Amino acid sequence: MPEARGGHDREAHQREAHDRASRLKGTLAVIVSACCFGSISPLTVIATGQGMALESVQTWRYLTTATLLVLWGLIRRDTPAPASTDVWQSSSAMVPWYAPRILFQAGVGQASVATLALLALRWLPAATASFLFYTYPAWVAVFAAVRGTDHLDRTRVIALVLSLLGLGAMVGAPSAESLAPMGVMVILAAAIVYALYIPLLARLQTGRDPLDVARAIAVGGSVCFLTWSLSSGAFLSMPTPVGLFASVTQGVISAGAFLGFLLGLRLLGSVRTAITSTVEPFWTTLLGITLLGQGVGIGTVVGGIAIMGAVLLLQRPPALPRVPE
Repeated sequence: MPEARGGHDREAHQREAHDRASRLKGTLAVIVSACCFGSISPLTVIATGQGMALESVQTWRYLTTATLLVLWGLIRRDTPAPASTDVWQSSSAMVPWYAPRILFQAGVGQASVATLALLALRWLPAATASFLFYTYPAWVAVFAAVRGTDHLDRTRVIALVLSLLGLGAMVGAPSAESLAPMGVMVILAAAIVYALYIPLLARLQTGRDPLDVARAIAVGGSVCFLTWSLSSGAFLSMPTPVGLFASVTQGVISAGAFLGFLLGLRLLGSVRTAITSTVEPFWTTLLGITLLGQGVGIGTVVGGIAIMGAVLLLQRPPALPRVPE
């Protein structure tokens, strides 16, 4: 009937408008998060250049992030966490964010990714390491397709190819430095671990606010890095003011990075979030020019345009199903 069909069309258009707004909100959150994450490597280079050990830099970073997020949770006046008789064996959605199992999964996963990614800076320039790390959207897409948890339609495949071509243009440009094999292996390991970590974060968000998962990441990461830096003695060494400032600044921007990424992950899904995040290496390159005096070539410009094209392409809504006459 015409009236029934008109009502169906209105509902379909309302859903489309809601989905478009959600995609835009999620995309903006991921872009802000990517820019925050893209600032970590240059700041790490500055801090380690001041004589700070990597584990000490990351301890200060995660302690700062944890403090800010826990305080923000208190300001928001969180409701009491659900009761659980066994915080190690109960369903992840039924235990509070500070349960040992949740802290372990979120903290160890993030600490592993951060350690591998930043360790690669010993062999690779910050921008190059960031570019290679951003092969992880390809791994996310492959793992999601294998598990059958996310559909790779034509638009996503084209966006993925565009983002990878952009990264290839940046890394493979004639001006790019020769890549140390050890650095390449370490940064690719970080990319693969991160691709496995993203679905874990998506599961941890089931029934939880993004802030809860962000706090679990920060507190769990703090425990990991504090244990490491205390055992090595690095945390007991007094950092220089510049090194400490760079480390604490990382913690401040990481708080926003975690929240933005988790919000985007909830709204966009793992594949779309991963591809949208590829604006990060372009941002890292800009910071490298500003903070570290690194040059920029035509490969960076071409790659950045391809990456932004992928982000814009992902804003296209999926085709609506045809309604029978």
